[in-house]
Amino acid sequence: MHSLILGGARSGKSALAERLAAESDDVVYLATGQAGDEEMSERIAHHRARRPAHWGCVEEPIALAAALRRHAAPDRCVLVDCLTLWLSNLLGASDDTVFAREREALLSALADLPGRVVLVSNEVGLGVVPMGALTRRYVDEAGRLHQALGAVCERVVFVAAGLPLVLKGAPLAAEPSTRGTRT
Repeated sequence: MHSLILGGARSGKSALAERLAAESDDVVYLATGQAGDEEMSERIAHHRARRPAHWGCVEEPIALAAALRRHAAPDRCVLVDCLTLWLSNLLGASDDTVFAREREALLSALADLPGRVVLVSNEVGLGVVPMGALTRRYVDEAGRLHQALGAVCERVVFVAAGLPLVLKGAPLAAEPSTRGTRT
């Protein structure tokens, strides 16, 4: 099953994706972010620290479809975090054709990939329309990408305040109850 997990910044979408991936014995974490500054380096370190040590990790900022084809397998879950960072990398490329080519490659690859794929992305289109042309294009392209992925993924989940809302597909397995525990 291929799943798309959408949500805002700090919504809990990555934690949910990691919980879903942990249902598999064999997991490859496909990271699209690049440590361009100290803040991003800290985010990457945070994500690394909370992942199980036995998960594989592949860093691929551009050729996402090719990496998925290399690492997807029948008994494996590939977790991609995150598509909006990947989109930023593509829109920032010096070759204007990279975006269209890689977007189409991703959409084509998903139909044939074995195993489970969990895609994480920021839903950026819920707020104010940005003033700059590049930022508006980014929001528009993210929205178009999410719509296209929503059409091909078997499950789509929106996360807000750490709470998942299944928009399409099978319900999520219940989390272990924490009722009555103190922290």
